[in-house]
Amino acid sequence: MSTIDKIEVEKFSKLAQDWWNPNGKFKPLHLFNPVRIKFIKEKLLSHFKVNKDDRNPLKNISILDIGCGGGLLCEPLKRLGASITGIDASEKNIKVAKLHAKEMGLNINYIQCSPENLKIKKKYDVILNMEVIEHVSDVELFIKNCSHLLKKGGVMFVATINKNLKSYLTAIIGAEYILKWLPIGTHDWNKFLTPTELEKIASKQNFVIDEVKGVKFNFFLKKWYISNDCSVNYVSTFIKD
Repeated sequence: MSTIDKIEVEKFSKLAQDWWNPNGKFKPLHLFNPVRIKFIKEKLLSHFKVNKDDRNPLKNISILDIGCGGGLLCEPLKRLGASITGIDASEKNIKVAKLHAKEMGLNINYIQCSPENLKIKKKYDVILNMEVIEHVSDVELFIKNCSHLLKKGGVMFVATINKNLKSYLTAIIGAEYILKWLPIGTHDWNKFLTPTELEKIASKQNFVIDEVKGVKFNFFLKKWYISNDCSVNYVSTFIKD
């Protein structure tokens, strides 16, 4: 069984060369990245009781970034000291990620595979599923695979889009058709999950919900920020029981 949705993989493979263009097809992710990194860093410092003043605060933490794309999350987390592996089903994405990391002088382990095919010697402290779960073919199998790859007491982040009328109007009609932030067809509303649906799926695989936070965009400042409004974009954090 596989969690790979071949149509979704092909969709992002066609855009692979644009990953590191801040004004290209992935501009929304470039704008999104600072708040994502800050949220992940603060959560990990708190959970693993790390000294925030440490020059490389994540140096003893192993992270698996699933659906890593071109490495937009992997690189800044590596600079914070983390031991990081990025996996993606798209060969083109991995090639772009490897090339860019080499250019930046960063030692990041990139592998073309899905979580069910990843061979590991030991489990990870952290798993990142950031804007990926709405693109897989089987969410329950995907989360089950994540559980196998994460240590007991480890943290799993899942950032995705809520499923309601507002998210359809905002994430699809607004972002794809009106604002042209994303290529038309990037998202399928039928694959969105509510936070409650996600929690139910995760709880079956020994995950306990830690918190759910919304992520909103300020049009005037052109910045994303963490919010209590989870009606569109949200990130759920889970602890492996």
